[in-house]
Amino acid sequence: MNERQTRISDRQNRKSIPNADSGRLPPLNALKAFEAAGRHLSFSRAADELHVTPAAIGHQVKALEDYLGVALFVRGNRRVELSETGALLLPGISGGFQRMLTAVESFRRLQADHPLVISIVPAFGGKWLLKRLDRFRELHPEICIRIEATERVADFSRDSVDIAIRYGSGDYPGLRVDCLLGEEVYPVCSPALLEGEHPLREPADLQHHVLINGDWNPNYPTWPDWEMWLKAAGLGDLPVTYGPRLSGSSESLLLEEAIAGRGVTLASSILVADDIEAGRLIRPFDVSFPVQFCYWLVCPEAAADLPRVRTFREWLLSEVGVADAHST
Repeated sequence: MNERQTRISDRQNRKSIPNADSGRLPPLNALKAFEAAGRHLSFSRAADELHVTPAAIGHQVKALEDYLGVALFVRGNRRVELSETGALLLPGISGGFQRMLTAVESFRRLQADHPLVISIVPAFGGKWLLKRLDRFRELHPEICIRIEATERVADFSRDSVDIAIRYGSGDYPGLRVDCLLGEEVYPVCSPALLEGEHPLREPADLQHHVLINGDWNPNYPTWPDWEMWLKAAGLGDLPVTYGPRLSGSSESLLLEEAIAGRGVTLASSILVADDIEAGRLIRPFDVSFPVQFCYWLVCPEAAADLPRVRTFREWLLSEVGVADAHST
């Protein structure tokens, strides 16, 4: 078929394209093969670009021609040229692939440039997470992290937050939820209180020391206070001396008061662990009070498997020794 005959055939075929009203795109591989062959005007060079054989390019182009019901190339002995229909189709297909490439590259740049924003409870951030982030940075220097330390619950639909660490029951509908850490509450004090006129050796010795009183978690009424702890320890009638109530104070301030030796405070087993390990604080006795809430790692289901979000989730779960059920 010469070029004139091909043009006549194109005009006739364009009057009735069998798949034109199907609402479906042709196969993507066929479009890629046509676009590369049309751009290079060579099946061989298109094959090199797409890492297939020239025969595979020819097969895909023929499939697209059958799908559209038109001839897209004028085939000669040693070269191919676009038919009139092929020349009309190529710019749109090339432009579509270029727009897809631009969109993907823009997304990759956005992911690389945009920091991973993590909303955390201040005490958890200061006493636990921030001390461990250097390990994450060493493993993943390409991921920039921004910490938002706030008591306010992050609204993923409104705030620019990727992940949050929440303290509560774990009932967060619509979010991917992973339990990080459970905890218990027990008294802690400076090692200095083990010495002196009234060394702190057993729970009854608390009557000789100031009990630092504060709102560890004012949003959770079931959080144990001294009265609850003493009752659980069988010391509900013990005469004790309370220091000034540090209303609205953060857990860190209460611990600093205890480290300074100004009394005994109740502490979260999670948030006080590093101070105990460093010897700044001690547990004078083993009586503890379990807490019904936990720290939870939460993020929107739609974002949970984004590479940088998933990377941080898996790292944090490994830090606390939790098997990530979603990674299997």
